[in-house]
Amino acid sequence: MIAVLPIRPIALLVTLACAAVFGHAQPATSLAPQQGAALLKTEVLGVFAHPDDETGAAATLATYALGKGVPVATVYCTRGEGGGNMVGPQGGGALGILREAELRDCLRILGIRHCYFLEREDFAYTESLALTLEKWDHAKTLGRLVRLVRLLRPEVIVTMNPAPNPGQHGHHQAAGLLAIEAFEAAADPQRFSEQLTHEGLSVWQPRKLYYGGPAGTGATIDVNQPLASGDTAAAVAGRALAQHRSQGFGALANSPWLRRPQSFTLVKSVVPFATDETDLLRGLPVPDPAVRLLTDANAATDDTFQLRFVPRPAVDHYQRWAAQERLGQGAAQFVTDLPMVAGQINDVFLYTVNPTAEGVNTSVKFLAPPGWKLNFDEVNVRFSPQRTNQMRVLVTPPPGRPSAAEFTAIASIAGKELRTTARLHPVPFLRVSSVTDLTSTPGKSAPWQALPTHEIPAQLTWQGSVTDPADCSAQFRIAHNGTNVFVEVQVRDDRIVSNLAPNDIKGHWRSDSVELCFDPQGGAEHTLGCYKLGILPFDSTGQVRAARDADAKPGLAETTAPGTRLASWRTADGYAIRAVIPFTEIGLKPTSNERRFGFNVLIYDGDKADAALGENINRSRLAWSPRPGVQGRPEDWGRADLE
Repeated sequence: MIAVLPIRPIALLVTLACAAVFGHAQPATSLAPQQGAALLKTEVLGVFAHPDDETGAAATLATYALGKGVPVATVYCTRGEGGGNMVGPQGGGALGILREAELRDCLRILGIRHCYFLEREDFAYTESLALTLEKWDHAKTLGRLVRLVRLLRPEVIVTMNPAPNPGQHGHHQAAGLLAIEAFEAAADPQRFSEQLTHEGLSVWQPRKLYYGGPAGTGATIDVNQPLASGDTAAAVAGRALAQHRSQGFGALANSPWLRRPQSFTLVKSVVPFATDETDLLRGLPVPDPAVRLLTDANAATDDTFQLRFVPRPAVDHYQRWAAQERLGQGAAQFVTDLPMVAGQINDVFLYTVNPTAEGVNTSVKFLAPPGWKLNFDEVNVRFSPQRTNQMRVLVTPPPGRPSAAEFTAIASIAGKELRTTARLHPVPFLRVSSVTDLTSTPGKSAPWQALPTHEIPAQLTWQGSVTDPADCSAQFRIAHNGTNVFVEVQVRDDRIVSNLAPNDIKGHWRSDSVELCFDPQGGAEHTLGCYKLGILPFDSTGQVRAARDADAKPGLAETTAPGTRLASWRTADGYAIRAVIPFTEIGLKPTSNERRFGFNVLIYDGDKADAALGENINRSRLAWSPRPGVQGRPEDWGRADLE
């Protein structure tokens, strides 16, 4: 008779045998895996524009994910496919796939499990928030982010500063704006209600929202405390960020600045604001029945008479939006900064605001530095009741390159002095000579030599540093014949590098190059109506090549600017380029009354003799009209008049 053992005793024997081998018995039960809403519940959510934008918060995210063991997730508007690539030829969609892979390696090291994309296009470098939101479809993108907030139910959102500071990418501004709008929209059952009725979601009010950088209220996080592994969050962040190799982050692992405390501004909250937080989760959790939004007690109010200079459009739109979002002092402290064409008459507008029911007559005095001309120094005005009025002032800076200046308006109402100040920064001006024709043939020629020269000295840097004029400086000439613009740029460069291959003519800033910038509008908010041509004097085979970048028709010059003719040659102290560009390709349509356009010449210098093919060697950048981020902000380009 054959004995048949029941199944359970056999399983018990196997378990006991395993226990004998491994020295202990396995527990009879284990925790059930998280599922559904519990799987997605998040404590800290980062909202960024591109892969690698988590850089400024990476050590803090590691502090919470690895040090405190709380769930952290990130959301990215794009995959960064519009950026450069320092490790290979991939571009466009292919680069986006590469950057996502690098990002996921980075987030794995930081301890971040969940990562999502809003599937927006990384279309170009721009400093325009308005353009970004237009191309991304503001409402649709916000809806996608609100869905993620309702799914993940974060206690805290960390994002990017939406203010249009010079050099702040428009995509970064948009990420911050979307996060701030989603903070309240996710809690509103009237917003994107189909998510509630058709997708099984519920409203959710995040408890706190921060963006990077200190501004009165917020938190400072010590990222040098040891984690369970023995590493500090700063060290972990360095290893993680080094994964973004296509963006040149490979050497970041030991960067000293990663060890600095990381500061964040608290802009929306359901717990009282504080100035000395050391924990993003301070005051949390807060149960749903107790949740209500609070306002920063330090926020400026608009219930008194005001004088205010009208800022450039991007700032004006931001300040109006910030007031609607009740962002407080961060928006109130934004300084009005206006470009002024040197030696030319410029419009400056002043708002006078009277929130009361009574009209007031007074005078406004204007103060400008010596040499700056005004159409009047003092004017009588009426503050109409419950109105905002606008006053026009004509301001003429000295010619040449005058320094930036403060322009102040002062009024006295009911014994109280009202004062407002704008910072006026001059941009250069030139006249474009009319000629019959010019050749693009390299070398000296009498017609070119007769044209006036415009200097770009070594001091006119807008990024990096230059040792002396021999290291990098330039001069240029410009003329027109009614249908073409002629430009010659002579660059002084003691080490010319040509490390871009013929099949890699993009991202001209990675090598020694010249960028010619034309804005037909003359002061446009963004570059999508402009002509921006990045010219490599020599590719790796010695040929002059060019591509349009982040403008109306980006891409290789052969296809996007087929009428443009280029030449280049080496000189005794560097190199020179010449360009003949048709009005039609620039978009110039001059009339007898309007012949002004925006113009700039940018010089990129690398100096790395052993540069690898495709490597980004950019060390310094100069410009005829320099300012941080000027390549994406035509408002700060110089101006030119066709003679």
